[in-house]
Amino acid sequence: MADSFDVIVLGGGPGGYTAAIRAAQLGMNVACIDDWKNAKGGAAPGGTCTNVGCIPSKALLQSSEHFEQAEHAFAAHGISVQGLKIDAAQMVARKDSVVKQNNDGILYLFKKNKIRFFHGHGSFVKAADGGYEIAVTGADKATLVGRQVIVATGSSARALPGAPFDEKLILSNDGALAITKVPKKLGIIGAGVIGLELGSVWRRLGADVTILEGLPTFLGNVDDQIAKEARKVFTKQGLKIELGVKVTGVKTSKKGVAVSYTSAEGKDGTLAADQLIVSIGRVPNTEGLDADKVGLKLGERGDITVDDACRTNLPGVWAVGDVVRGPMLAHKADEEGVAVAERMAGQHGHVDFNLVPAVIYTSPEIAWVGKSEQQLKKEGVAYRAGTFPFMANGRARALGDTTGMVKILADASTDEVLGVHVIGPLASELIAEACVAMAFRASSEDIARVCHAHPTLAEATKEAALAVDKRTINF
Repeated sequence: MADSFDVIVLGGGPGGYTAAIRAAQLGMNVACIDDWKNAKGGAAPGGTCTNVGCIPSKALLQSSEHFEQAEHAFAAHGISVQGLKIDAAQMVARKDSVVKQNNDGILYLFKKNKIRFFHGHGSFVKAADGGYEIAVTGADKATLVGRQVIVATGSSARALPGAPFDEKLILSNDGALAITKVPKKLGIIGAGVIGLELGSVWRRLGADVTILEGLPTFLGNVDDQIAKEARKVFTKQGLKIELGVKVTGVKTSKKGVAVSYTSAEGKDGTLAADQLIVSIGRVPNTEGLDADKVGLKLGERGDITVDDACRTNLPGVWAVGDVVRGPMLAHKADEEGVAVAERMAGQHGHVDFNLVPAVIYTSPEIAWVGKSEQQLKKEGVAYRAGTFPFMANGRARALGDTTGMVKILADASTDEVLGVHVIGPLASELIAEACVAMAFRASSEDIARVCHAHPTLAEATKEAALAVDKRTINF
């Protein structure tokens, strides 16, 4: 006889496990199915974010930044370092430890909230009385029935046609996070978040890194002024970035990888590298879900079709995160998961997709929320802009990192903040103030009138708000 639940969640990533926890908090009987495995074959919930995405990449970024600081910045502080070297295997081992802490934390949260966890692959079997029958294959083989189902199966790296991932020479983000020896030459296809972050990791540790990007513009979804500053800084650091490139072939050999391409100018070229990271986007994980058995509607790109409230075409079936429309971001999935659980309970779960921040964890970090200047121009919105450079910020000077700026865009007539863009130290943390301000439809004057502690990087946000009215104090 099948075990019955109020809610069955397929997937234990940011969208899935948060949905499960919130549903349990609201009094529902919840099961969560997830098939991620650790190196020993044990359960490793947390999805791409925890296992081969957000968390491990930040661990490697932190380690590589420490190395670069010791090599180039410590001397200015009077700290002398001799015989500096990197043990890449130990760095990766630390990354693995950080990942496991997060895996174990999620398992603890399941236990704390009385959520039944099944380690295995979940798929639809059929519509059943009172809900849907779900089959679990793998370590915890079972047959379950859920009154409602949340699909949160995430996404996988998109492979380059004709060049499948072998995770040795041609790497997805998974293989790129497991490199234990610094390559002399590293090739990357795709100058997006993953390409820039992983390129930064290995560039800091001594690799000669070249990034090939198919689009003619750099970071096209980022405010133009910020993107131009970012490219200038990354180039100065040593990242080689070629735009408008068309890859024509990838060949592997005992020597490494050779990428044939045509440049933006129409010239043929070849990039020879020890290893190649392919970061050209991600595809929704719906294969193996057996959506056809219950008539679950999928879109052209394999995503699950949902409305604004994350409802699918089937009553009682919802979908969140990378497997549906919108940006593939862990925090977007998290918000959707909580909102769906609350809607199931008759509450008014809410996600404002216009206020989902984005971050690139390079150095300098890049973060933004709301509209860019080019978007406002395209939409014909009259606006005022204010910027403030970190070179004029006391805390940034003390940190020894004065790269970048804060930029605020406000409506020309109402002064409501329409977008905030940051490139500089701890931009990922600074953007939170902008999200809160915009959620309450604050004006640039509101931010300018708020007392900010001194000395802090956040003062740059206050000064950028003052700059909208051309009355900065410290610049």
